[in-house]
Amino acid sequence: MRVCAACPEDNGKRTKKGRCVSLTEEMKLALKKKACRVRMGIIASTHAAKAGHPGGSLSAADLFAYLYNKELRIDPKDPKDPKRDRFVLSKGHTAPGLYAALAERGFFPVEDLLTLRHIDSYLQGHPNMNTVPGVDMSTGSLGQGISAAAGMAKGAKFLHEDVNVYTLLGDGEIAEGEVWEAMLFAAHYKLDNFCMIVDLNGLQIDGRTCDVMNTAPVDEKAKAFGFQTISIDGHDFDQMEQAFAAFHACTGKPTCILMHTVKGKGVSFMENQVGWHGKAPNDEEYKLAMEELNAAMAELEAAK
Repeated sequence: MRVCAACPEDNGKRTKKGRCVSLTEEMKLALKKKACRVRMGIIASTHAAKAGHPGGSLSAADLFAYLYNKELRIDPKDPKDPKRDRFVLSKGHTAPGLYAALAERGFFPVEDLLTLRHIDSYLQGHPNMNTVPGVDMSTGSLGQGISAAAGMAKGAKFLHEDVNVYTLLGDGEIAEGEVWEAMLFAAHYKLDNFCMIVDLNGLQIDGRTCDVMNTAPVDEKAKAFGFQTISIDGHDFDQMEQAFAAFHACTGKPTCILMHTVKGKGVSFMENQVGWHGKAPNDEEYKLAMEELNAAMAELEAAK
């Protein structure tokens, strides 16, 4: 049975026009705790691997928590359910965030996060759909994930299946021409079951996105390509809820959610620092990061 974790009574009958229950304060607090645990998983796994991409994983941690605990109709006990919603991590290098969310949702043991990038581990530096439960597409080469996701959405339409397809891209990634080809495809075929999300944290491996390859204004370009386009604070669950509700209400066109975030969010010395794009924390940095995250969790646990 495909369900969203926040709504155990949802039996998979949710459609484009029918949403499960809206966020309550209790649910938002639970999501904040899950996002904090996702961030802990990111820091722990990249530290254990001595490699990885913590910055962009941390900026998307709130989205990962929301998708896997509120939005997606999935079942960890049946990860290959043909009727499940699909998620494609087009910015595949942020696999530490995806893995942490999957583990938190119950697709595999949280302890396995510490095997990230190790020899013979099924959790490698980029997602592998053949080895990792819950991963719907192998990704890594930027621009290809969105193309696969658009194809999945078209396939669901062709088969008359109630399946939504979501994909997350980085703002550096959208300089790839293949991204815009996929957007043309999604708009041409009126894929209203297709939701692309762009993590606009403003930084990529070589520096600021506005300096390396300025793609602004992304909102106007997405609209011109035929997408319903929504800009949100990517660390605000209320705004996420409203954006995904708009996605479900929209017919006849795909949706683009532009998510304004902070790279390295949740760890003070990593925030807005391009150097943390692809560098793992050392022992001292790991200790400091986990102290901050444990303090944040303690504050959440104390909240009513």
